[in-house]
Amino acid sequence: MERVATGIPGLDELLKGGIPKGSSVLVSGGPGAGKSIFSMQYIVEGARLYNECGLYVSIESNPKNILWDMASFNWDIKKFQDKKMINIYRMKMGYNKDYKLVEDKIDEELEIIASMLKEMNAKRLVIDSTTSFGIWFDKAILRAMLFKFVDYLKELGCTTILTSEMPNTKEKFSAFGVEEFIVDGVIVLFFTPPYRSIFVRKMRGTAHDKNLHPFEITDQGLIVKPKETVLWEATK
Repeated sequence: MERVATGIPGLDELLKGGIPKGSSVLVSGGPGAGKSIFSMQYIVEGARLYNECGLYVSIESNPKNILWDMASFNWDIKKFQDKKMINIYRMKMGYNKDYKLVEDKIDEELEIIASMLKEMNAKRLVIDSTTSFGIWFDKAILRAMLFKFVDYLKELGCTTILTSEMPNTKEKFSAFGVEEFIVDGVIVLFFTPPYRSIFVRKMRGTAHDKNLHPFEITDQGLIVKPKETVLWEATK
């Protein structure tokens, strides 16, 4: 099986070498858990370590704000932007309660994303975050819309990270309780100040570590400690 190494120290050891190529993986966590850092690190390390281009798509945040948020890390994102190895794009969704208009707008944005990926020859894609879909769709149609969205992303030939908000609990792994069923993998980030931990909930097509492990956020990004484990009680 071909794998895509995340480049996040310690994580690929939990994944037996990396994410299965072409998979879609949901990265879930509460506020401040490190989802956006994880996602950008996946893009940056792809460029820095593996010479793979990546596209970071935000549904809410302005690209300038994303760069500002990431300024404390020693990643030199601008260098890779100048080399056209990394691009940051904000989906232009607006706000509309008309389901058909929103669906058409998503289709339009997906075509733009596909064009950007093709132009870059990108192998890595991040969508941050799927929680934003809850603004436009009620739960009855959310699953169908997300399935269509993720299914389209699979056709783009990238290995994709999608993020989702979730309560800081071990019983629920996404914002709406449907996202984890339409992706190939789920990685959960817990933050119970001052402690952080990571759990590979599922990963289709490969064995993976099933324990809870601590991680830290440093000026280099996330560092997972695969040799250490955490008790589930510590996530409360």
